[in-house]
Amino acid sequence: MTAAFQADFFERKTMDKILVLDFGGQYCQLIARRVREQHVFAEIKSYGRITPEEIRSAGYRGIIFTGGPDSVYDDDAPHCDPKILGMGIPVLGICYGAQLMAHTAGGKVAPAENGSEYGRTVLTAESSVLFRGVPRESVCWMSHTDMISALPGGFRIIASTDKCPCAAMSCDEKKLYGVQFHPEVTHTAFGGLIISNFLFSVCGCGKDWDPGNYAEQLIERYRCEHKDKRILLALSGGVDSSVAAILLHKAVGRNLTCVFVDHGLLRKGEGDLVEDTFRRTFGVNLIRVDAKERFLGRLRGVTEPEAKRKIIGEEFIRVFEEEAEKLGHVNALAQGTIYPDVIESGRGDSAVIKSHHNVGGLPAAISFDEIIEPLRDLFKDEVRSIGERLGLPRELVWRQPFPGPGLAVRITGEITGEKISMLQEADAIFRQEIEGADLQRRPDQYFAVLTGTRSVGVMGDARTYGYTVALRAVDTDDFMTAEWSRLPFDVLERASGRITNEVRGISRVVYDISSKPPATVEWE
Repeated sequence: MTAAFQADFFERKTMDKILVLDFGGQYCQLIARRVREQHVFAEIKSYGRITPEEIRSAGYRGIIFTGGPDSVYDDDAPHCDPKILGMGIPVLGICYGAQLMAHTAGGKVAPAENGSEYGRTVLTAESSVLFRGVPRESVCWMSHTDMISALPGGFRIIASTDKCPCAAMSCDEKKLYGVQFHPEVTHTAFGGLIISNFLFSVCGCGKDWDPGNYAEQLIERYRCEHKDKRILLALSGGVDSSVAAILLHKAVGRNLTCVFVDHGLLRKGEGDLVEDTFRRTFGVNLIRVDAKERFLGRLRGVTEPEAKRKIIGEEFIRVFEEEAEKLGHVNALAQGTIYPDVIESGRGDSAVIKSHHNVGGLPAAISFDEIIEPLRDLFKDEVRSIGERLGLPRELVWRQPFPGPGLAVRITGEITGEKISMLQEADAIFRQEIEGADLQRRPDQYFAVLTGTRSVGVMGDARTYGYTVALRAVDTDDFMTAEWSRLPFDVLERASGRITNEVRGISRVVYDISSKPPATVEWE
């Protein structure tokens, strides 16, 4: 979505907006998502790319300072214009944002006297509009090494923890609030209520953000701007590219050609499922390209995860270019890029975690006039909501997430045809066992990883030396943070037994109990 279109969209539909001022924190996009969940639109700007005058003219009802990896007292730490705190617009500072607020307003920030504070922490809250409806004691999520050691004038402490005397502060007269913890992550028990209190009780926002209406605007935009242009879309069959495909299909019809690249790194049976769904069910103009040998050839001998992603990203583009050339001139390449893809590839001032094949993995030169990313500013739950609204079947909209590079990032070390086959079988067994189990809550994502570790085993009184498979299952609603799933032992036992008995070459199964952070959901 271009900046010009975004501005035009919001000029035509007046709505209350919150400015999320990004200071480099990895949860920047998540904060915006939490605001949108409350049906209030959140717009993200870098701390150094917007002035107080622009903030005032844009009509924001409130501002949120994000977290960040720096210390506010360092010479090169990111600071915003101090005038922002005196504009009369409510401000909520989160983690680094709270420390910046204190530092800017005349308080002091110093290294935490009692040591760093990470993870779940008991928060004790005082009476405050920000904590209205929040129990006096609740669980919050901390992640800091500095602390507010002296309050600015006019502020009072409204929450504390055992290690952090000032876990939250407020200046009600100026409508300035700071919290040392992260209300945007699901681990903070009443984080949604705290954000809601800021949006509605402090900022006075109305609930007028609807992603469905946004999708209709996008369809109309592409119908007008691309009615005579040919678009090539990279269809993986995952939720994001599927929603992008149907959205653009509704906008331009047969001018859209979806290219499904079967790179040989898909889950078992997935290639046929994707083709059947889109070609027969929806009548989408689809080309299926068999590129298994091509991709395996490029990946031969490659073991470094980022190198794998870059190779796959570039090869995807080259395949699309070749298919476009066969079709004649194609104006644009469309992709199912969404917010989490962008943030983890280092959007704006945020740190890079890993490159995604359709963001950081793009080659420097491609032969298309433009790249279209209709879902770039949407979160996964918003994409799913739009998918259902556009008529995609629920089983497709709620499919398991699958990375663009496919099984390449679920096989540690070199990729070979034998390893792919082993992982496809093991992954299919694990998914079958979870889907067939009577679970109260199915994990939000679950899959198998073929590790590079081999170990001794015994089968039929004979010694084996097979690979180790790691099973991964997580509970999350945003994929920015995730808890490992507490699967029943009998489910894990059945999956392990079947994998070691049915998949030749695998002699050991382990279960990954790492949460995000510090781990990522995928292994590579």
